[in-house]
Amino acid sequence: MNILSILLFSFALLTDTHISTSNPKPMEDLQRSIADINQNPNIEFVVVTGDLTESGDRASIEAVKAALDQLRVPYYAASGNHETTWSESGVMDFTRVFGDSRFAFTHNGMYFIGFNSGPVIRMADGHVAPQDIAWLKHNLDSVSATSDAPIFVFTHYPLQNGDVDNWYEVTDVLRQHNVQCVMGGHYHRNLLLDCDGIADVLNRSNLRGNDSINGYSIITVTDSIRFHEKRIGMAAAHWLSLPFEAKEYGKSNESLRPDFSVNKEYKNVHRQWHKALKGGIYSTPVTDGKSLYIGDDVGVMYSLDKKTGKTNWTFETGMRIVGSPAVSEGVVVFGSTNYNIYGLDAKTGKELWHITTQQAVMGAATIHEGVAYIGGGDGRMFAIDIQTGKVKWSFDELKNYVLTRPLVYGDKVYFGCWDTHLYALNLKDGSLAWKWNNGKGNPKLSPASVWPVAANGKVFITAPDRYFTCLDAETGKEVWRTKEYKVRETVGLSEDGKTVYSKCMWDTVVAMDATMHEPVTRWASHAGFGYEHNPAMPLEKDGTLWVSTKNGLLLGMDAETGNVLWRHKIGNSILNTPLPLSGTECIFTSSEGTITYIRVKK
Repeated sequence: MNILSILLFSFALLTDTHISTSNPKPMEDLQRSIADINQNPNIEFVVVTGDLTESGDRASIEAVKAALDQLRVPYYAASGNHETTWSESGVMDFTRVFGDSRFAFTHNGMYFIGFNSGPVIRMADGHVAPQDIAWLKHNLDSVSATSDAPIFVFTHYPLQNGDVDNWYEVTDVLRQHNVQCVMGGHYHRNLLLDCDGIADVLNRSNLRGNDSINGYSIITVTDSIRFHEKRIGMAAAHWLSLPFEAKEYGKSNESLRPDFSVNKEYKNVHRQWHKALKGGIYSTPVTDGKSLYIGDDVGVMYSLDKKTGKTNWTFETGMRIVGSPAVSEGVVVFGSTNYNIYGLDAKTGKELWHITTQQAVMGAATIHEGVAYIGGGDGRMFAIDIQTGKVKWSFDELKNYVLTRPLVYGDKVYFGCWDTHLYALNLKDGSLAWKWNNGKGNPKLSPASVWPVAANGKVFITAPDRYFTCLDAETGKEVWRTKEYKVRETVGLSEDGKTVYSKCMWDTVVAMDATMHEPVTRWASHAGFGYEHNPAMPLEKDGTLWVSTKNGLLLGMDAETGNVLWRHKIGNSILNTPLPLSGTECIFTSSEGTITYIRVKK
């Protein structure tokens, strides 16, 4: 294609609209932008690059879709981190309402493609899922095979270190093609970044912020790519021009990439096997001793041979599996965002039963004495007979969705919910024993991602309010709370029940005395993992504390002293709560779609 022969055209870019059912101002701002765009005959289409809503809830997604439908030109939308981090549907409602969470189309002989780059379900850095990278590569290879069409890429997060953990996997794909630039938002301001040689242009939020009027962006393509900020009622102000020319990118800058040299330092850490699944993984595998069971981001439940990683069987649900499964008495129990809870034969993968709920099921499963406990997105906690699939009881008073793994301790089951509460239900009939709130009304501060632990008549949790909390297991009354350490959503218990652990946000793991009625620190160890907010639980086995991080680093620590025994880096993305098999063997999964068996030689 001769770029100089292209006719001038313009399109609008909206980003970070943050529509909420509880705040009318963002919708007012969006309506003003839509009216302004509709009055401009030169705008030929609109691209929306994420954070359309504040909380990713169905009502807000439908509201923003109804507003965007008022546009008189075509529009294309991709999701952002506010749709993907907090989502009652497991991020499936965005696709249900908009038709997809990514887009690709041609216009004036050019190719436009957009996809999600935010974290999924939990706090983490931005991430592009393996299935999205495969989709991106397939589309761009198809375009480049038939033409030299200029390509424009749209994300929410910029593709750089500190924003997207696996940015380099994406830029490696983009560098092979005539990509003019990447465009997005997230920072709520106009900014030009260099992402390993590729221009990445961030654009202002649609919100008015501290200004009296809001605005959006207009991009004009001619002999250059010109970016304008359009404040409502004012003339468009040009702020950036990029050359519009055939692109050929050289080699990437290897110095920008993650450093794996730690693996040479600790040569006693070995991978027994390493396997990549079809999609990302956001849960922890379980084992019955011989096989492993794990679900992935494209909705497939796997049974793998524990010794070799070889696939025994698969079961497809068609939609994302978020919660960790449970296995007992030959039955695997798990939920799917397709609204179902399943019981499968552990040997064959054959469906034994399923229960259809009213919303996505993202809660992890726990099995105790033949009964599975699992929470859904429809405000219910279920107790299910694993052999028959019969619901023994359901607790229907939750005001939001469940993500955690329920804890059975004594005669109660404990779990957090994104409605700000920690619940204790009576095992016998599911009646409410007590519920506890940290005094905050903000759902995003809920004790919902942490897996509670209990010992010595006490329940321990952490939450995004950064408090370590100990509650009386029988009454729910606070025994102690401390903010001495910046904990977030991770907790683990020693095998002897005397110590409770948490991973802190700033490079530290802390061990607290689980027997005392006041917060007593056993040790606090500088572990060397940097800033951390991934809700993966630190788990102890045979004296080793296994700690996983948001950037692919796995640590082994002496559970008694807090000394770091070794470190091993498998990737650069989320490592989920590990599955320790012993003090020297562990299996763990990652959002990169990998499952790895680690063995440490002494």
